[in-house]
Amino acid sequence: MWSFSAWRRRRTLARYPLDEQLWQQVREQLPLLDGISAEEDHWLREACILFLHDKHLTTLPGVELDDAGRLHLAAQAQLPLLHLGELNWYQGFHEIILYPDDFKSPQRHRDASGVEHVWDAEHSGEAWQQGPVILAWNGVRSGGGWEAYNLVIHELAHKLDMLNGDANGLPPLHAGMHVEDWASAMQHAYEDLNRQLDADPDCETAIDPYAAENPAEFFAVTCEYFFSAPDLLHEAYPKVYQQLALFYRQDPLSRLARLLAEHPAYRQEHA
Repeated sequence: MWSFSAWRRRRTLARYPLDEQLWQQVREQLPLLDGISAEEDHWLREACILFLHDKHLTTLPGVELDDAGRLHLAAQAQLPLLHLGELNWYQGFHEIILYPDDFKSPQRHRDASGVEHVWDAEHSGEAWQQGPVILAWNGVRSGGGWEAYNLVIHELAHKLDMLNGDANGLPPLHAGMHVEDWASAMQHAYEDLNRQLDADPDCETAIDPYAAENPAEFFAVTCEYFFSAPDLLHEAYPKVYQQLALFYRQDPLSRLARLLAEHPAYRQEHA
């Protein structure tokens, strides 16, 4: 049966072929892609082309964006979708706005007594319901390694979370996954992190303490760790890792362990 979406996909891929040398250059800048299979690499290349064709990248003064930079962003954005099928997971937005550095964002909060507080906060990224994704370009360029930081994955995790409505730490789960298991794993870990910080706000936590802000941030931060520091996440909260592995249908920890075992120099270079 003829499919318009499949035809459009083939047409886009044919019109915008990906330069092999450019792809290899970007791959070298993104160690968290190391160890993916040839089939996964092929899917990722095509997904990057389609993503960049579908999303408009708006650059603000101070951001110099070339083809390598666009691809660097797209590859990080598409890695989480590697085994999620052909559904439009990044629906609901068409634009990514790139600031050169962290930016000030107006914030509002109404406290329990009904008083509204308004202030400016400095952010490196934001994702709005049915709105654009905003990223600091220096943060985008800093991601891509096994370093427990990935701004692109963090903000796009919010977009996955928002597929069910407001961001609350519960993206749409696959058939066979259970909300009760997800909630138990996430809530236990979230409460554990908050207990540590309540006891000592300056303590060194296993994952970024920003995850304790709310369940949505906990989900986004743990997604960052799942892909960029899977060993740290698994050691701290193995049940959270297990749920994310079921959701993303990936096992970055096994990939990292294989790289470390097969390439002794890898630990010094990237781990």
